[in-house]
Amino acid sequence: MPYSRPMPGIGPRCHELRVKDARAEWRVIYRIDPDAILLVEVFSKRTRETPDQIIKTCRRRLREYDMTTGA
Repeated sequence: MPYSRPMPGIGPRCHELRVKDARAEWRVIYRIDPDAILLVEVFSKRTRETPDQIIKTCRRRLREYDMTTGA
């Protein structure tokens, strides 16, 4: 069963969805905006902590998105 938790370290309204299939445990990082749900990153997770590079990539993508949309 999927499980979602807040990810305030990435940004406000950001969450991590956990999805397990037969071969891997997947993580989907997303942000809930008033007019959209932004899928920021999808990756296979093998450790307890989210890798720093994933967090940096998510922050950069959200910053770039906000700059282009004027959010």
